Amino acid sequence: MTTQHALLDERAIAYERMADALIHLGDTWREWPDLRTCANAMGLSPSHFQREFTRWAGISPRQFQAALAHGEAGDLLRQGASVLDATYEAGLSSPSRLHDLFIAHEALSPGEAKAGGEKARLTIGKAPTPFGTGVFLISPRGLCGLGFADEGVSDKTGFIHPGYTEDKVFTDLAGRYPKADMTRDDAEAGRWANRIFGDGGEVGLAIYGTPFRRQVWRALLEIPEGTTWTYGEVAAKAGNKKAARAAGTAIGANTIAWLIPCHRALASDGRLHNYHWGTARKRAMLAYEAVRAA
Repeated sequence: MTTQHALLDERAIAYERMADALIHLGDTWREWPDLRTCANAMGLSPSHFQREFTRWAGISPRQFQAALAHGEAGDLLRQGASVLDATYEAGLSSPSRLHDLFIAHEALSPGEAKAGGEKARLTIGKAPTPFGTGVFLISPRGLCGLGFADEGVSDKTGFIHPGYTEDKVFTDLAGRYPKADMTRDDAEAGRWANRIFGDGGEVGLAIYGTPFRRQVWRALLEIPEGTTWTYGEVAAKAGNKKAARAAGTAIGANTIAWLIPCHRALASDGRLHNYHWGTARKRAMLAYEAVRAA
């Protein structure tokens, strides 16, 4: 295992605990609890918590607290949002270090897609990511599916979200092309994980969808760093400002999580909900982007 793959594996293992840590720090930053207090809340030693949080988020817990304090002066907060809501909902900046990102219109031809991927050769596999286990669906033209698996994520109330097990995510992605020639290759998935999350090179996206859906997905790619858009704003960018509901459906049909950043799209009420891979993961993604920006 390479050093980069080992780091991704560590960050995947830490995902659920760090998602809880982000929520805890967001809830308590006004009290400026010290490192030991924060670590105790996570059931870790101070040195372990400091090391694990910093490796996962890229900054220390103290720096994250400072970023939240600084964010209190932001526009969202002046409009009445809490610091935690502003941090989670602003999606401040993408941590992606990809050299290039583009959409090829089709991973399959329209005929292949309608036939359930018959005769298409696809590869599927799993690999660690900062957001738990990633399941990658790969065509010869590029990445055509990325989802996330977990065994349950607890929120700050103690409720356990069932999440998607690995089997469910494999079934979800592979089931989109039931007649394809599907090959399991976790090593290839690991190489894609390294490209996406480990600054390992260019990434090509190869997807198939209706013209309107492709327009919506392109619009998601154009959301400026440091911004979240409502479904209505995405619809307007896609060419039909009255099609907010249809845009929401298209956003939900996005097959490539994270890279096509549907986690930055919010309903008109601004709430974090209706994310295919779980609201807790969407919240963690937005908070991760916020701490990376800080």
